Amino acid sequence: MKHYSVLKKEAIEGLHIQSDGIYVDATLGYAGDAKEILQRIKRGKLFAFDRDIEAINYSKKVLDDISSSYELIHSDFVHMKEKLEQFGVSKVDGILFDLGVSSPQLDEARGFSFMRNEPLDMRMDQSAKKNARDVVNEYSLEELKNIFYQYGEEKKSAFVASKIVQKRKSKPIETTFELCEIIKEAVGSNYYYKTHPERNIFQAIRIEVNEELKDLETILPIAIDLLNPNGRLVVITFHSLEDRIVKQVFKKYSEVDPMVKGLPVIPLEYQPKIKLINKKPILPSEDELKENTRSKSAKLRIIERI
Repeated sequence: MKHYSVLKKEAIEGLHIQSDGIYVDATLGYAGDAKEILQRIKRGKLFAFDRDIEAINYSKKVLDDISSSYELIHSDFVHMKEKLEQFGVSKVDGILFDLGVSSPQLDEARGFSFMRNEPLDMRMDQSAKKNARDVVNEYSLEELKNIFYQYGEEKKSAFVASKIVQKRKSKPIETTFELCEIIKEAVGSNYYYKTHPERNIFQAIRIEVNEELKDLETILPIAIDLLNPNGRLVVITFHSLEDRIVKQVFKKYSEVDPMVKGLPVIPLEYQPKIKLINKKPILPSEDELKENTRSKSAKLRIIERI
């Protein structure tokens, strides 16, 4: 199974791996990053999370060839703290988040891609109840408008939402191509082929189905607290909404609390918890962009626990 880990070299270097450290791959996928981490650990341990059981099963075979110093956890990364506690782990030396959809997931018939005709699904965890078909056929007009505008940043969200609600009255919307046709009808061919709003709409539905942004906002402060002093947190994002959340959280925890900024002595609990390793995001190189066009929107941010 071919999978390409975006910004892999930069991410692994950013983790600053120690051979006896404890590391977390919060987004295992198909073990592209986990493999690199595990190869660098001699007396340490890797804990890797994924809600996709197919990714877990595939990655086990890959990692077994390297070492047994790992645990694969079939869970959303939002439950990281309590899952690690089950293994007696309360602090770690590094955490990696490689967000977005993995190449094999895009290539499987799960409805992530608007370029193939597939059932509307978009679940990263195949055992989850809510899928893309539910969102498209059951959400209210207002809910759809809000999702498309907030998560897709699509300026014609209202037109698309209205057309979906109109079309589903006659029959449920079942496939990706059906949805694409409805989007095209809603915005007009000229706008559709010029700006490709289907990218934004599909992104918005995927984020809603998998609750991606809510989980990211929840887990980042928890991940920072899990780090040992000098531990690193590395995050790769793939769209502006994710990157904005990461940037804001990192800014908040790397600065003195505004309430006490002017005091001669800053109490410990109000001092910065982290320092920024890179103030501006690291972007893919020209060579990587040529090799993998999916890396185009990727941004890498790194912090270190003080």
